[in-house]
Amino acid sequence: MGATYDDLLAVARRTEETGFDAFFRSDHYLTMGGDGLPGPTDAWVTLGGLARETSRIRLGTLMTAATFRLPGPLAISVAQVDQMSGGRVELGIGAGWFEAEHTAYGIPFPELRERFDRYEEQLAVVSGLWGTPPGQTFDFSGEHYTLRNSPALPKPVQAGGIPLIIGGKGRKRTPALAARYAAEFNVPFESAEGNARLFAGVREACEAAGRDAGSIVLSSALVLCVGKDDAEVARRAAAIGRDADELRRNGVAGTPAEAVDTLGRYAAAGATRVYLQALDLADLDHLDLVAAEVAPQLG
Repeated sequence: MGATYDDLLAVARRTEETGFDAFFRSDHYLTMGGDGLPGPTDAWVTLGGLARETSRIRLGTLMTAATFRLPGPLAISVAQVDQMSGGRVELGIGAGWFEAEHTAYGIPFPELRERFDRYEEQLAVVSGLWGTPPGQTFDFSGEHYTLRNSPALPKPVQAGGIPLIIGGKGRKRTPALAARYAAEFNVPFESAEGNARLFAGVREACEAAGRDAGSIVLSSALVLCVGKDDAEVARRAAAIGRDADELRRNGVAGTPAEAVDTLGRYAAAGATRVYLQALDLADLDHLDLVAAEVAPQLG
């Protein structure tokens, strides 16, 4: 939505200081509202910097667009950031959906079926490169990508490899890809009931693929807008161009007690991890409030 590296660093540092588990950022090149100033930052360049300026929190994307980068160089970049962070990286990756940002920066934007075909091949390539034993080479022959005699380097440093996160609301291909490749499945900006329905679809896909459905992490992403009282909630909602009542229906919004109740509904739906989208990066007091008055009540 427009940020400097220093903006993002300030949020990441406060995230670490106040006890949150992770800092994830979007991977977009164009704003979806407002003037977008001072402009976008590249997700993996940013995370490489943050890897050296934080020490505890996990770092990742929600979601990297498969349209933005070739799978081989993407695997190199993410593995390098994993090394730079001491093994704290996760890769959320999706097919790409925002046509305007592709047009604005000269990035090809195929039709939906081809984007998903390319996405599926990217998942195979990235996971294949990381999973190739040292000293062996990796080959891949797909419709869109071909690799020959790749040394499949560098390797991630964290035990078990870099977790892949797949998300979305698709009913067929997305759950199947999650069952095959993902450590985690994420539902973006959906009701608790919608989360439960989509989680059930992923569990079914895991069972169909012969995978233990309990082995995949299920998570939710929701806009955050919490205030000490109704006036502060309204002020924070206005600052991001949203209506407070609408956010109460569709995000984690309201007083700390309301936020706890909302998060409880998502936990009941099956989510064991929640991503809280803080859109006003200058409002670090917002993070302090959630850390002090919401997180301790979650158990």
